[in-house]
Amino acid sequence: MTVEQVMSHLKKNGTAQTVKIYRNHGAKGDLFGVSFADLGKLKKQIKVDHALALDLWETGNLDARTIALMVADPSQVTSPQLEKWVGDVDYHLLADMVASIAARSPLALSKAAKWMRSKKEYVRQCGYSTIASVLKEGVEVDDSECKAILATIEKEIHGSPNRARYTMNNALIAIGVYRPALKEAAIAAARRIGKVEVDHGATSCQTPDAEGYIQKALAHRK
Repeated sequence: MTVEQVMSHLKKNGTAQTVKIYRNHGAKGDLFGVSFADLGKLKKQIKVDHALALDLWETGNLDARTIALMVADPSQVTSPQLEKWVGDVDYHLLADMVASIAARSPLALSKAAKWMRSKKEYVRQCGYSTIASVLKEGVEVDDSECKAILATIEKEIHGSPNRARYTMNNALIAIGVYRPALKEAAIAAARRIGKVEVDHGATSCQTPDAEGYIQKALAHRK
């Protein structure tokens, strides 16, 4: 498919109600309001098309950028492309999608390490979301590195920007769930951190209690 064909499809399938839902979740800028169900169908048609993904991103349209990240090829993504994407992000759901691409790329650990140090809300979010995804997928990360991440989370989470706090909490959970040797360390850190306050906007979304989530997830994995 061409960029023009994709944009025409998106415009045709967008709805005012979905625009409202996305706005309530913090979406900004130009968008048609295409549901993820419709985007999933479009993804099946396009499959993987990295060149198309790059061109769709440049439109600046949120729906186009969303489908771009759905059809991009993690094995082809370059460091400059990831830096461009993360620098453009102004919406937390898009940030998590950029992180998903990064986590499945050969650049995963280097990008996570760099982005986690950023003071910018969505860049830091991408960093911690990337490391959480890497741990979930079973990529080898030294326990010593995970301990250092836990220490940074404990020290910096309450002073970090809104959406970064959410993914830092998720990264703590991922360490506790996917690094069995660090379960107790993660739970102890969660107890010292206490409640993590995140503004989820006009939605019913909630921030998970890290200790409870770790315990529940590990119980289900037995």
